[in-house]
Parts: sequence; structure tokens; C-alpha cells
Amino acid sequence: MPFIPLRVLTAPPIPVPTPSSPAVNEGFDLGLNTANVTWRDWLVGTPLRVVIILIVGFVILLLVRRAIRIVTEHIAEGPRTVRGAALMRVTPTVTARRSGRARTLGSVLRSTANIIIGSIMTLMVLEQVDINVAPLLASAGVAGVALGFGAQSLVKDFLSGTFLLLEDQFGVGDVVDFGTVTGTVEEVALRVTKVRSADGTLWYMRNGEILRTGNKTQGWGRATIDVPVAYDVDVEAVRELLKKAASLVVQDTDLSPVLLGSPEVLGVEELTDAQLLFRITVKTLQGRQDEVARALRIHARAVLQEAGIPMATVV
Repeated sequence: MPFIPLRVLTAPPIPVPTPSSPAVNEGFDLGLNTANVTWRDWLVGTPLRVVIILIVGFVILLLVRRAIRIVTEHIAEGPRTVRGAALMRVTPTVTARRSGRARTLGSVLRSTANIIIGSIMTLMVLEQVDINVAPLLASAGVAGVALGFGAQSLVKDFLSGTFLLLEDQFGVGDVVDFGTVTGTVEEVALRVTKVRSADGTLWYMRNGEILRTGNKTQGWGRATIDVPVAYDVDVEAVRELLKKAASLVVQDTDLSPVLLGSPEVLGVEELTDAQLLFRITVKTLQGRQDEVARALRIHARAVLQEAGIPMATVV
């Protein structure tokens, strides 16, 4: 049997690419270009959007704070209105009270604006950096509901206090009547109002429980007195004497700047078998009606006593 030599089949050599070969250069260029494109897109995308959100948020916050400042300054200056023929007089007490109310209101509104706009900006930035804000919103919603149920009275007090400041129902130094408490307001806050009664008791009134308010020292007041005289007196003579007493109050240099009009003797307000009740009234500055009423009583008693007309006992 003849000998047949075997051939060993071998695969052709595989060329090993070198850094200078076109394939390697093409692969390196493709990877580097891909990395460059991704990094460039990220820089132009997420950080730029975050910066834009922050800039726009801060601009809006500045505009809102400026609007709040303008509104509070308008409240501090107060309305310039004319009642009848006389311009409403502004006392230092009223000016100080209005300024304090404006400062309190401005502080509350600015804090609220900071919280709301800051929260919105934070959520938008977190969303841009691929952080899921849905769980945060859900947690905040649940916490808000729980807080609302647990602090209903507190929220009610704060809302009522805000509207008290906005509407200027009363301020520090006003004499107010809350139905159950009457006295002078010493402090107005968002949650409670401090009132000092005539006997010196300091009452803390929660703003959410104030259902009605009678302000005796806002804008202007009216001094009113009743003068009881005997039944058998001359009505016209008594009217003239009471007019004389009112004119003495007008001539008083200390009280004349307080009056906003001429005193009026309204005549007989009540008629009984024992007395006649005459009434004198005059418009005054806010908080000064009691002082004018006392002066009217003193002068009325003096002129009636001088004329020999007896005063009756009020029954």
C-alpha cells in the first residue's frame, strides 16, 4: 500500500490590528465621539434646565415680594377720604397702629411666598435630576390631611387673624366690644388678640372664636348724654340752657379740636310722669367721645343749677 503524506490544514493567520490600523482608529473615534456627545448633551440639558428653573423662580419671588411691599405700604399710608366737608384726621395712634398692621401682614405674606415658591422650585429641580417626586407629593398630601384634621382650630385662628389684619377691624389702642369681653386692645397677632378690660383683666381672645366686633374708636365717635329734668319744667327754656352748655364745650380750647361738628340738642327723648329726658349729641374724633360726654354733663348740670331747674333721678 503506497504511503500517502497527510497535509495539516491550518487557518490563515488573523491580522492583529495595531493602533495605527484604520479599524482601530475608527473604533476609537466612534467611542470618543459617543462619549463627547453624551457629556455635551448632559451639560446642555439637565444643568441648564436647573439653572433656568432657579433663575425664573427667584425672579418670580422678587416680583411677588415687591408686590407685597407695595400693597403693605399702601395699607400703612391709609385711605385718603373725605367725610362730608371735613378731611378725616389722622392721629399718631392711628398711624402707628396702621404701620404695625402693615408690617405684620407683610411679614406673613413674604414668608408664605417664600415657602410656596421655594417648594415648587425644589420639586422641579428634583424632577430634573431624575428623582421621583411622586412619593414625596403623596407623603406631603397625607401629612397635610392629617395636620388639617388635627389642627383645624389652629388653622382657623391663623386665617381669621390674617383677615382681621387685612380688613382692619381693630388695632392696638382700640376700645372694642366682643360681646363677652369689652376693653382696650393691647396686641393683635395672627392667632390671639389681647384685650385689657376696665377692671385690669387681660383677656386672650382666639381670632377664630371672634364672631362679632364692635369697635368704639375707629374713624370717628359720637358723644351722647341724657339729661333728666323734672316733669313740670319749661321745655323751651331747658333746650336753650342745654344749647348754652353745648356752646361752652365748643369754646373749650382743649375740646374744640376734638369736635367734628356742632353739638345738637335733640329735645325730649323720653316722657314719663316723673321726668323729661333731654338728649345732647356731638360727633368727635375716635376715642374721645367719653371725654366730651363728661364735659357736656358738667356744663349741663352747671347751667341748669344756675337757672334753678332741678334735675330728676333717672329711673
